[in-house]
Amino acid sequence: MHIALTADPELPVPPRLYGGIERIIDMLVRGLVARGHDVTLFAHRDSRTAGHLVPWPGKSSVSKTDTVRNAATLAHHVMTGRFDIFHSFSRVIYMAPILPIPLPKLMTYQREISPRSIRLGHSLSRGRLQFTAISRHMMRGVGETGTWHMVPNGVPLELYSFVPQVPADAPLVFLGRIEEIKGPHLAIEIARRTGSKLMIAGNVPAEHLGWFDAHIAPHLDGRQICYVGPVDDAAKNDLLGAARALLMPILWEEPFGIVMAEAMACGTPVLGLARGAVPEVVEHGVTGFVADDIDELCMAVERIDSIDRGACRRRVEEHYSDTAVVAQYLAVYERMTRGA
Repeated sequence: MHIALTADPELPVPPRLYGGIERIIDMLVRGLVARGHDVTLFAHRDSRTAGHLVPWPGKSSVSKTDTVRNAATLAHHVMTGRFDIFHSFSRVIYMAPILPIPLPKLMTYQREISPRSIRLGHSLSRGRLQFTAISRHMMRGVGETGTWHMVPNGVPLELYSFVPQVPADAPLVFLGRIEEIKGPHLAIEIARRTGSKLMIAGNVPAEHLGWFDAHIAPHLDGRQICYVGPVDDAAKNDLLGAARALLMPILWEEPFGIVMAEAMACGTPVLGLARGAVPEVVEHGVTGFVADDIDELCMAVERIDSIDRGACRRRVEEHYSDTAVVAQYLAVYERMTRGA
């Protein structure tokens, strides 16, 4: 198939450090090309892709001028190309000029879904725009409009080494953006209440530096509670593989949480609060524990050794590996190009 894929213009594909959506797009492009498909990627000009790159002329998703330029670039290539399917991971508005044409079109949502944009896209495309979400939780309240598919996020398995056993005193890990809704302060509370060592990794967004200084920095002692900063793929693999468990004490409706799949790929169980997609990704009692509050998470720390690390790896292989995710998107493409 000839496939057009779009990414947001702000970050290259793949990203240098953080950028979960861009990592998924890179994984998908490489998987599709490896299977013999012809892929054109519309993305940041510094992207490195296995397919054909069309750089966005505009660098911002929120700039009206850049939006017009990017939509025009997209329309030109789609109208003059011979694509079998168009798959957007970027803004619906970029598709405005091509929505009415009969080309099968797929919009993947990895952020909060706007019911208004769903209704508008469905109407303007005359039903030819279909949708995917990365969890069933995301589809609540919008799945009644148009045709929906659920395709989860995933990870390239070759980046993550399975670690079948760790020492009894191995640390817990928190990995993610260091801000309140992600719950790093709750991870510290869990570590202190259970007497566990905690490794914290991730970037501190500029707008959350004050919160970090007030709620995280005072607890960093370099012994029990350590902060290692942002980590690249190699460091992430080492950090997650050496952990007893990944803590996900989130305070928001997480759409998916790629870090959970990354941890389980290393064999590391996940202990998370029952928010967003956590109950979908973590099989309670098999690949970790899903709890309603911090008290329950503290009790779960004492039960980590009951989890088979091999079961964590197998869940990723079956559901969240690059092979599994690419196969699921291809199945959607095939149904759409058959008119199903």
